[in-house]
Amino acid sequence: MNEMSLSDQKSIELEYQDFIIKKKHPCIMANAVFKLGKYHLEIYDDMTSDAIVIPILKAVETYIDQYDFESNEFESLILCFRENCFNSELEFEKALWNLLQKLHDGDGSEWDTEVSDDVENPMFSFSLKGKAFYIIGMHPNSSRIARRAPYSTLVLNFHWQFEKLREMGTYQTVKKRIRRRDKKLQGTINPVLRDFGTDSEAKQYSGRPVDNQWKCPFHVKTENI
Repeated sequence: MNEMSLSDQKSIELEYQDFIIKKKHPCIMANAVFKLGKYHLEIYDDMTSDAIVIPILKAVETYIDQYDFESNEFESLILCFRENCFNSELEFEKALWNLLQKLHDGDGSEWDTEVSDDVENPMFSFSLKGKAFYIIGMHPNSSRIARRAPYSTLVLNFHWQFEKLREMGTYQTVKKRIRRRDKKLQGTINPVLRDFGTDSEAKQYSGRPVDNQWKCPFHVKTENI
């Protein structure tokens, strides 16, 4: 991986801030995370490279270790891939699941027992280092305006954080506000969005509209079954 100057890192970070805050991203949680500085941005070169697998797993482990699970604060881990420019949503989707497969194969931790490891199960959520994450894939050529990040990007949000919102009784209010803002931005809400437990969230990760015939290419390791 090429060395980055501090100015290059700051420049990329400012592009994300512009995308979320100045352009009034529909996700109010993302806006709050950026305004409060509750995000961790990790920058890599090539999303398809095997060389990033171990560094990402280490970054995830560090992120988990520093997070206060007793708090009500919402945080995000952002993985930026500065060299990738995918010409189609299908190309990005393939790269996303190839990377998630590599991360899973290189992860020695057990799957989070709070969620399912079956991609067709409505209780599925992706697990790394023993913690479940809801993953948001974004790239400049997404058909969804809200997913057109300045770089190919994966945002990892703890599944636990959404459950916390439900416990606090604010989940439905937050969801409605986000979808209303998304509809105002694009004219429609993202058709793949579903509440956890009603359909597999794997369909939502890449941001590409998929139908019920879509098959997720991810396979869990046999020792985790």
